Amino acid sequence: MEQNSQGKARRVLIIDDDVVSRMVLMHLVDGAGAFDVLEAEDGEEGWTRLLEGPAPAIVFCDLRMPRLSGMELLARVRADTCFAVLPFVLVSAAGDAASMEQALGLGADGYIVKPFDHARVSEHLARLAPSDGAPAAEDPQATARRLGIDNPRLLLYLGGLQRQLAGAAAEIPQQLAGGQAAAFTQARAQLARLREGCATLGLHGAADALAALAALDAPDVERAVRALDAALAAVLRQTAAAGGTGH
Repeated sequence: MEQNSQGKARRVLIIDDDVVSRMVLMHLVDGAGAFDVLEAEDGEEGWTRLLEGPAPAIVFCDLRMPRLSGMELLARVRADTCFAVLPFVLVSAAGDAASMEQALGLGADGYIVKPFDHARVSEHLARLAPSDGAPAAEDPQATARRLGIDNPRLLLYLGGLQRQLAGAAAEIPQQLAGGQAAAFTQARAQLARLREGCATLGLHGAADALAALAALDAPDVERAVRALDAALAAVLRQTAAAGGTGH
């Protein structure tokens, strides 16, 4: 069983009222590594799983379910300080922009569409740990001292950067996929701003990856997805390190 640096098994919670979809996603998670996979049939059962603890490393949750929908569970999770930075990915057969925008507005860390893409599932799981050889993030206390701010203010900044990255993760790959020169220029400018935000908050590995992406001469959608997901994961880890979680 795969473990993190503290020796605890990495748990993945999968919530879906459709048993076939749930089993397929569990199979994909198993294929991406040795994880401790938990399952729940709807949002209410998923919430009970979370309260029973220990907390999972990431949650994959269907959007539409009886008793408690994915959106309703996400709102409940984000309102609880114990789960405020828990990686939460919504899953749905609906790939419309309005659903994605609503999910990101509620604080989702990602949105994947059925039928499942093995690469997208693996990318979300890869966010749970820093990439080998990536520059270490600055200690949050050192970042706060350098910026002359207190810890609550640092957490506020990290939260703002998390929302920006989540929005960019939905927008930039679509811009790059269009192949339009103007969209590519716009995406590069947005990546440069995100790189600056990561660098300011001491997220050196994320800043380097975004800088390299912005420096490309041609669009690379897959690389953009990986870099943005990794940057978002770095923000979540830094938030937890700064005390932005109850665990």
